[in-house]
Amino acid sequence: MDVLNQLADDAPEHEPDTLPSLDEQKAIVAKLKALEEKGELTDEILAQYFAVKQKDTSDEEE
Repeated sequence: MDVLNQLADDAPEHEPDTLPSLDEQKAIVAKLKALEEKGELTDEILAQYFAVKQKDTSDEEE
């Protein structure tokens, strides 16, 4: 069995996640910008839209 077939057999059985449509992305950006302008944009809100949240490493450097 070649490598590609082996990888295909080992692949997860779910469909890959798809990105929102361009119109949906524009609506999300508009909503986030509006929240930012009002000072209401929080990490929790951002986490709803972005799968990977960056870890704050500033505390670890002390």
